[in-house]
Amino acid sequence: MRKGYEGAARPHLNTEQIERHLPLVKRIAGRLAISLPPHVDDNDLVGYGVFGLLDALERFDPGRGVKFETYATLRIRGAIIDGLRAMDWVPHSARQRVKQVQDAFVVLENKLGRAASAEEAAAYLNMERQELEGILVQGQMLTLTSFDEMATGEEGETSGTPLNLLIDPEAQAAFQEVEKEDQYRILTEAVEKLPEKEKLVVGLYYQEELTLKEIAAVMKLSESRISQLHSQAILRLRGRLSRQKKNLF
Repeated sequence: MRKGYEGAARPHLNTEQIERHLPLVKRIAGRLAISLPPHVDDNDLVGYGVFGLLDALERFDPGRGVKFETYATLRIRGAIIDGLRAMDWVPHSARQRVKQVQDAFVVLENKLGRAASAEEAAAYLNMERQELEGILVQGQMLTLTSFDEMATGEEGETSGTPLNLLIDPEAQAAFQEVEKEDQYRILTEAVEKLPEKEKLVVGLYYQEELTLKEIAAVMKLSESRISQLHSQAILRLRGRLSRQKKNLF
């Protein structure tokens, strides 16, 4: 439970308001699920998101010219991420192992001149494929908080993320034009080099804005497999981007 919400009473917020916007909470939770291990309960995500919805309903000021759905999305998303962070179930050792896998993909790509497979990465790291897949599961939460997180201010504004910049170039207005074009080019090239299945997952998730369940249905794969493909894609992108443009993040 998020700090500051325990036992908080909001008598002026009625059940009808909450129920009206609950589908938005569920959709945001469903999208974030792609970056989480299978054991994370969907109901927990929705629960955290409801706190964000309550926060949005209480703070929203229509006079600012921002749509409620836009403002609430940022608050709901932030509440879910805060709740997941509070779990703190990604140990430092796991972070190190995820970094090793990320670096292995980068080294092999440079050596092979193409995207390396999970089997090749496992062999390079002298581990079984199953062990590498376990590390990818541990790394799914890291991809959520380090690559896909939006920085949200008190009034709901956002600075965007690398993948947001890919699908919405106008979101880069705060950057100088040359830097904006450079970042866009680097990220676009990195996405184009992804293996086809990973590229499709990235496109369906970040451009089409589908949920984990919807992507699984489209690709006729299990939700756990979609999460794994997403995790692998993000590790590859992070590796390439950190190598090509260190200040992108």
